Amino acid sequence: MFLRGRPVPMYVPDALVATYSLDTKLELPPKKLKLDWVYGYRGRDCRANLFLLPTGEIVYFVAAVAVLYSVEEQRQRHYLGHNDDIKCLAVHPDMVTIATGQVAGTSKDGKPLLPHVRVWDSVSLNTLHVLGLGAFDRAVSCVGFSKSNWRRGGLLCAVVTPTMSTLCRCGTWQKEQKHRMKYKCSNESVLAATFHPTEPALLITCGKSHIYFWSLDKGSLSKRQGIFEKHEKPKYVLCVAFTENGDVVTGDSGGNLYIWGKGGNRITQAVPGAHEGGVFGLCALRNGTIVSGGGKDRRVVLWGRDYQKLQENEVPESFGPVRTIAEGKDDTLFVGTTRNSVLQGSLTTGFSSLVQGHTEELWGLATHPSLDQFLTCGQDRQVHLWSVATRRPLWSKAIEDAARSAGFHPNGSVLAVGTVTGRWLVLDTETRDLVTIHTDGSEPISVVSFSPDGSYLAVGSHDNFVYVYGVSEGGRKYSRVGKCSGHSSFITHLDWAADSKCFVTNSGDYEILYWDPTTCRQIPNAGAVRNLEWATASCVLGFGVFGIWPEGADGTDINAVCRSHDGKLLASADDFGKVHLFSYPCCQPRAPSHAAGGHSSHVTNVAFLPDDSLLLSTGGTDTSVLQWRLG
Repeated sequence: MFLRGRPVPMYVPDALVATYSLDTKLELPPKKLKLDWVYGYRGRDCRANLFLLPTGEIVYFVAAVAVLYSVEEQRQRHYLGHNDDIKCLAVHPDMVTIATGQVAGTSKDGKPLLPHVRVWDSVSLNTLHVLGLGAFDRAVSCVGFSKSNWRRGGLLCAVVTPTMSTLCRCGTWQKEQKHRMKYKCSNESVLAATFHPTEPALLITCGKSHIYFWSLDKGSLSKRQGIFEKHEKPKYVLCVAFTENGDVVTGDSGGNLYIWGKGGNRITQAVPGAHEGGVFGLCALRNGTIVSGGGKDRRVVLWGRDYQKLQENEVPESFGPVRTIAEGKDDTLFVGTTRNSVLQGSLTTGFSSLVQGHTEELWGLATHPSLDQFLTCGQDRQVHLWSVATRRPLWSKAIEDAARSAGFHPNGSVLAVGTVTGRWLVLDTETRDLVTIHTDGSEPISVVSFSPDGSYLAVGSHDNFVYVYGVSEGGRKYSRVGKCSGHSSFITHLDWAADSKCFVTNSGDYEILYWDPTTCRQIPNAGAVRNLEWATASCVLGFGVFGIWPEGADGTDINAVCRSHDGKLLASADDFGKVHLFSYPCCQPRAPSHAAGGHSSHVTNVAFLPDDSLLLSTGGTDTSVLQWRLG
């Protein structure tokens, strides 16, 4: 086959030479992918994106998925209408209809994926309307429904971030007409846009150095700027809430709470220094009190009607600053954090993790050889060992360097993690204790892979070398065998032969080379390896997998591939947000597949659980882990 003009030779096993034909058509795989669970939450750069619905589900988003999570039933449902990152979410006053806005992206054929707003039913998960296609620029950063009795929920506001200035668009969404009102909102970033709950024609937007009060009259919008007068003018107005009597409450980057009297644009009361650092979240509770969430101080504070502090608690440091707060049943609160976690608890009892995720680009993924557990690691220097049963980490460990790759020893007692600095470490699976640490070169370690018999560890680096170590004492002791030199580009993928006597590597310039681990020398004779049985199929180039490549593919379009343990299925992760499922072996050109979406842009890795019941996939910059059921 050819990739970007480069020939990639692949050798047909002797047993197939007589009958193999390029014209044979492969069948679709017998199973499809259904999204089963989503690990992660987008709190690092989004606001007001966590709500409790009457169904008892909390709704939030990560990647291109809106998640409806029933905490009591430990069940998730998913809205999958988007094709790139969701950036904002709003719930209609009917508490059933939901609007979500997404960013711009690029499709598989290079065409733009346009930013837009989707309005959908949270019960049926049906899309009701798609708004703004072709009218928006880079991203929809805020959405909000009107709330008052007049046109109750009939108006929708969308704040769009274009190339020059931020625009506010407002219109009736049910008729699918074009947004009638389009106004330049600010030259600076807008962080919140919300309709007043009792003033039918009032819309509030806020962000960098401003708060605006917009009045809707006869189809047009006019704005008044909030006047700070003697009060400190903040660098950012971060969040907005409303009191029972219609006052507007804002939290800002200076840690202040300002109360703006109903219908006015002046501050009538202030709580300076309510938090140390910014006030990132505000939530008006059913009983008329208000809860605020702090960034730097990570405090959740309850304020009485007279803005006297009644109670407070602190979010554990490991989960990061508060980003948003939602009221649950009784005195329960849900807290979204900037470290992409959702917490549950109360001001009395404190808060514990409900949803956890990574916070930066995610590449490392490995499944346990015998248990329903998997490991993820990424640029955020966090290593998480997850339990599929509880859908939460069994443990988490912070390491010194950003992580790039991972692999389990065949006995499951230890695991290896490769970092971007050339360092790799081995951890005890049970205790997360450090077993050993080594450095090979100074480039990222793109793959760490134990041989099937557990006697070798191969470490593939971006410095074009593969370092081979002898492994003894059940994965507790490592001695360097040598260095495999022969690739002219960085190592991307690696597979071991079933008998552990050979391994194969792929590189960034689409080479396929074979190696003897005992000598670290290349095996030049293709006849010696063409009939080998391979323990895994994670190399994206090879006779058994070349059908995954679409016509005209760039060699970087597919980031990872994985064969099921029963040898019947092959999953691939591509650059366009899709996970594909093929029949294996996949040795016919442009093989048919079942594709599933949910990630945004780069899907970086895929791996099957030991019993092949589930497939895991990681999103790169979307920081999510998606769990797919095969059926």
